[in-house]
Formats: sequence, C-alpha cells, structure tokens
Amino acid sequence: MIIKQFKDEPLAHYSYAIISKDKMALVDPSRDARPYYELAEAYNAKIVAVFETHPHADFVSSHLQIHKETGAHIYASKLVGASYPHQTFDDGDSFKMGNVTFEAINTPGHSPDSITIIAKDDNEKQVMFSGDTLFIGDVGRPDLREKAGNMKAKREDLAKSMYNTMKTKFNHLPDSTIIYPAHGAGSLCGKNLSDDASSTLGREREENWAFKNLTEKQFVEHILKDQPFVPSYFGFNVDINKEGADNYELGIAKPTLHFQMDELDTGETLVVDVRNEKDFKRNHLTNSFNIMAESDDDKFETWLGAIVKPEEPFCAVLNSIKDRETILNRIAKIGYEKQLKKLMTLNETAFTKSEAFNLDEFKKNRNQYTIVDIRNKSETDEGKIFDDAIAIPLNQLRDSKNDIPTDKPIVVHCAGGYRSAAGSSIVSKLINGVSVYDLSDAVKQFN
Repeated sequence: MIIKQFKDEPLAHYSYAIISKDKMALVDPSRDARPYYELAEAYNAKIVAVFETHPHADFVSSHLQIHKETGAHIYASKLVGASYPHQTFDDGDSFKMGNVTFEAINTPGHSPDSITIIAKDDNEKQVMFSGDTLFIGDVGRPDLREKAGNMKAKREDLAKSMYNTMKTKFNHLPDSTIIYPAHGAGSLCGKNLSDDASSTLGREREENWAFKNLTEKQFVEHILKDQPFVPSYFGFNVDINKEGADNYELGIAKPTLHFQMDELDTGETLVVDVRNEKDFKRNHLTNSFNIMAESDDDKFETWLGAIVKPEEPFCAVLNSIKDRETILNRIAKIGYEKQLKKLMTLNETAFTKSEAFNLDEFKKNRNQYTIVDIRNKSETDEGKIFDDAIAIPLNQLRDSKNDIPTDKPIVVHCAGGYRSAAGSSIVSKLINGVSVYDLSDAVKQFN
C-alpha cells in the first residue's frame, strides 16, 4: 500500500491517494483533479474509488468529476443523501482494492454524516483517514451544520455525538494505527490543530484533549468554546458538495481580461483587488476591496469566502495577465467562479489612492483616532492591543457601518497586517468624508 498526501496550503487541506498494484483510490480530493491524474499516470494506475468522508464546508471537491472522467465509484455515507451517483459506505461496509481493504466507521460529530475510512493491507499495515472527525491535537468543530446541508443538526447535539464517537468508535483499533486527517493548522474546521501532517492513534490517545477522561458535559463545553468564525461560503460549499460540482475545467468561467479600465465598467459591482497592499494603496478602483493573493501564505480563499457572499457578483483586479489562471483556480476552490464577472489589470490611469498614514503622529496622539480592531473574537477575547479600540471581526465588517464613529480619522488594525489591508479598504468604502488608515504591519510595534 502506497499512500501519497497532497496539501492545499491556503486552506490547510489534506487529500490522499492510495495505490495498490495497478489501482488507486482517493480520499477527499480537492477541486482540481489534475494532480491525482498525474500521479495515476506516473504509477500506471487506474483510479477506481473516491471516498468522501463528509460534504466539505471549506472547499469544493472533485469527486463527481473524477467519477465522470474515470468511472471511479464514489463512496459516501447514506446519511449524506447525496444527489450524485454513489455507493453507500457505512458501518460494516468494506471495499477491496488490490491488496488493500477499506472499511467504514460512522463517526458523527463534525457533521451527522461523517465517516472515517480504515485501510489495511496484506502486510498488516493499518491507517485511518479521519476526515474532519479526528485531527492531530483536536477534533472537528460541531457548529457548521445548523444552516447547511440536507441533514441539519444543532451544535450541542453534534458535540454530544462527537463525545460518543471519541469514546466508542476507535476502541478496537491498535495504537499503531496511522492517522491521516483532512486538515492541519490554519484550517477553520477546528480550533487547535497541529502543524503535524499525521500521527498515530496511540499518540493521540496520550496527547489529544478529546481522548481525556471528561464527562459529556465537560466535553461539550470545551468543544463549543472559542470556535473560529464561520465564513459565509461554508454552507454554500456543503450544498455544492452534496450535489457534486461541475467539472473543474468546464466549470471555471473565462471572463474577458480588461486592460484599459474605466471606473464605469464595473458599475456598482464589487471589485476584489488581489494585488499587494502597496500597489493597491497607490492606485485602485473606488469600489474595490484589497484581498491579497500574493502567495500560498495569504489566506485568500478563506477571506474571499468570508467577505464576499455566495452568489454575489464581483470583479477581480490582477497584478498581471500571468496571474490569470492562478487566481481563477483559487476562486474556483471555493466554488465562486460563476459569480466572477470580469478580470482586470489596471494601466497607469489614476483612479483612487489611499491616504498616507503618519505613524509618528498616531503614536503621539492616539486619542485623536478611532481605532477598529478587526481580529477574530477569539483573539480580542484574549486582550486588546489598544484598550479603546472598537472590535469588529473582518468577516462582519461590511455590515457594521453604523457601529463605527465618524468624528475622527479611523485606523484599522489586525494582528500582523494582512487582514487590515482588506479591512481598511472595506471601511473606506463604507464611510465617506473621514480618512481611513491601515496600520498594517506597524501593529507589531504595539504588541
């Protein structure tokens, strides 16, 4: 049994290919199926199975496309109520591929329809693909299915289900079982995920809080406390994945790329400018938000899906024509490609520039500014950087016009500078007649 792990860095998402003899199975594949096809070609293997541990909230899966293009069977729990062709895979079900046997365990908690996949080969090697149930150092959050999916469930009920899962579902598995989760640190599907890409069940039994001797009440209180915010697109993606997404290449719109932009060309449509903050501040369209996508370290997908609502039309400003495919691909990962109306690059025409920020003046006269802290609630609960700051998380900022005073210049900050570029651009569009500044990475001087 050969196992290959793929990582989507911006979403901290892991997917897997399992190869035995001349056959391959996939677990929780990303939107772009090409890396899996390339691996199959390299091993001269045929993709025969795709396992979906649950309908994912944070990315769009390619399971239906892979089925259409390769004939691979899709395996998912009957509880999903999936609309795509599939074979149900629940407690007691198994599938043999080459020298590997796959078995299903129903492991509700993150969602009511979650399954964990156990894979064993003839050499007694055993691994588990735990999806969003068991992470390294944590378990999946139980609060994402109250408003999404055909099977809705309250967070308290799912938290209790997770407690039962951790207490009863893995007891028959040996400590040597290797754990391969669907996410690592940086994902919003849990709150304290490790940077480690894998672990063993024995290690997690020793170190993971969810295996500790807690009462159900203690477990539920802990798992529900301080979970991260839920981006707008999460429920949207659950529904897409339950239906099955359009093929990646065909589903991605190819909007016209405009080089000679006029402000009127965008009308009232929202514009997402993915360039770095310096270029944005030097010149940008007046109705644009700066959500940077300079590298995989930028959580562009997450913040695009948190700030722009599902099905809300938007245009995108690129740094260069060379970035076109990359940005289209990143937008498609969360299923937003169909609401993208235009792609643009800006020429030297002067549109709007951001006001220069006098940091020294701010340091001397902080009381002369309204400070807006756009970090997440869990961050501000641990303490404010500026005691008098107004705390409004970035994902709520577009709806907070009436919560921001306009009698002073406004300074927006986050923890390191990335989010404040987006936040200050949003506030400057919300509020007229008041200067809006981005504290950017200078916030580190006040920590």
